[in-house]
Amino acid sequence: MSDIYDIDFDKPQKKSAPKLSMWDTLSIVTLIVTACMAGYFALIFVNPNIILNPFPPKAAEASLPTIPPTATLPPPSRTPSATPYIPPTNTPRPTFTSVFTPTLFSIITPSATLTPTATPKAPYSASVQYVASSKYRPEFGCNWLGVAGIVLDKKGAHHIYVQVLLFGDLKGQPINNITVSGTVPQYYGASGFEMQLSETPVDTTKTLYLQLRDQGGIPLSENIYINTYSSCSKNMVYVTFKENK
Repeated sequence: MSDIYDIDFDKPQKKSAPKLSMWDTLSIVTLIVTACMAGYFALIFVNPNIILNPFPPKAAEASLPTIPPTATLPPPSRTPSATPYIPPTNTPRPTFTSVFTPTLFSIITPSATLTPTATPKAPYSASVQYVASSKYRPEFGCNWLGVAGIVLDKKGAHHIYVQVLLFGDLKGQPINNITVSGTVPQYYGASGFEMQLSETPVDTTKTLYLQLRDQGGIPLSENIYINTYSSCSKNMVYVTFKENK
């Protein structure tokens, strides 16, 4: 009789798949997001004007302001650089006509004496007011002395991009300033201009003068001589240039 062995072989157990930890999940998500972002930036790099780009170059260029080609505005916060002093051209005085000794008899009728031609009037004239700077710039208080104003055409409309020059002497300090109408429209109007002389008001009498010129440097006004005052109620020289009709 043969021996019968009852051998109970253990059945192999299935191994369960390892569970992902929180850090593994975050790493996988980070890799996926990184891949998506890399693909997104690659698309924008290849085609910047793609609809997915929130800042396409064409839209940025279209939003840029257009500046008139003939105007070059100086930075409003900086004092314009000084230009060489150009003295105005003196108008030559008319010469005297020689007086001839009358003859007792002449068969030629004497010609009429010609009337001298009047000197042409400048295209622009100016009116000057002395006011407190607080009327337009209250933030300065009395710690300011300067010149401000506007430029108007024949119809009273503001004329911008016209040169305004200020020359002369302020208590021994030479003054040679230049600005352009329209640099400070927020305070005086579309053609407003402003030039500071000092932080302390002082008295002077016609040691300074203004002149209006076009962009080519041709004078548009006579020399407008001004005074300055130490009083806080007159520490701003307000000038209105207006085109003559």
